[in-house]
Amino acid sequence: MPAPDSTWMHTEAAEAANAVARQFAANAATIDALVERLRAQPPRFIVTCARGSSDHAATYGKYLFETTLGLVTASASPSVGSVYAVQPKLDGALFVAISQSGKSPDLLRNAEIAKAGGAHVVALVNVADSPLARLADTVLPLHAGPENSVAATKSYLCSLAALLQLTARWSGDAKLLAAVDALPDAMRQAWAQDWSPLVSGLRLADHLFVLGRGLGLGAAQEAALKFKETCGLHAEAFSSAEVKHGPMAIVGPDFPVLAFAQDDDTGAGTAAVADEFRARGAPVWLARPGEAGPGVLPLPASPHPAATPILTVQAFYAVANALSVARGYDPDVPPHLNKVTETV
Repeated sequence: MPAPDSTWMHTEAAEAANAVARQFAANAATIDALVERLRAQPPRFIVTCARGSSDHAATYGKYLFETTLGLVTASASPSVGSVYAVQPKLDGALFVAISQSGKSPDLLRNAEIAKAGGAHVVALVNVADSPLARLADTVLPLHAGPENSVAATKSYLCSLAALLQLTARWSGDAKLLAAVDALPDAMRQAWAQDWSPLVSGLRLADHLFVLGRGLGLGAAQEAALKFKETCGLHAEAFSSAEVKHGPMAIVGPDFPVLAFAQDDDTGAGTAAVADEFRARGAPVWLARPGEAGPGVLPLPASPHPAATPILTVQAFYAVANALSVARGYDPDVPPHLNKVTETV
């Protein structure tokens, strides 16, 4: 097995802050032009389309768009267009397609349908000359650079950052704009946090829940995927509100829980659920800016609650990589997986 700090996953995740800074500078003019159009012709609603890690970025985008812009945002089911050959009515919509490779056939088909139906198609894609980029009306390159590990890390974080920059400039919110400026440095601080207790706590685990809520739900989804993908560990993500509607019944001693609590109005509720599980004897770890105490995974102060999920995932990637190696896996080459998944 490789040393934890010698994997592509570790190297690429460590590059994320620089990639985000590069992206912010490179995309500013394109985003300003897009924002001018969106303000002149406001979309009636927003539709996202993605799979895998990119779909978790879309979850973040949904909460970001709805809480900041007040625009209803829905997730398109790619199979509706690619398999069932249905053409949803998307006239007047902003269609946001997110993909690292920009090659997945079902994503391309749905973007084609959206464009033909009158939507303005925006592609967030790491391969700037990909089929999806060529199809889109507006392309926001992720500028993550080459990603050799099968597990997406810096491209995922760059997807979140692109959504944040777009929303900040579209809304004109001064605090959000300041958070964009502060984000790369905050990400570097997040990468330096010590989450090693999670490695010893989960090295022999068979399953766990990952909790988040609101802006932090996508981060929980992404963590659960990475546990499965890189660590061979069965993990399920839930909203800290939704977990109380049935799934919490199986949490008890020896059932670990990782909770990502936001520094906003959802945070106290997520922390309370974590406390409830801890009282049942479950091993519980909580990550939340400004929190301290037993079982707390440290996070730096966040420049804005909308930036907190980015810092959380940045810190998480370091420990996911280390846990993968500790469990006897190579995080760069998960079994049965390829870098590009061409779903039809």
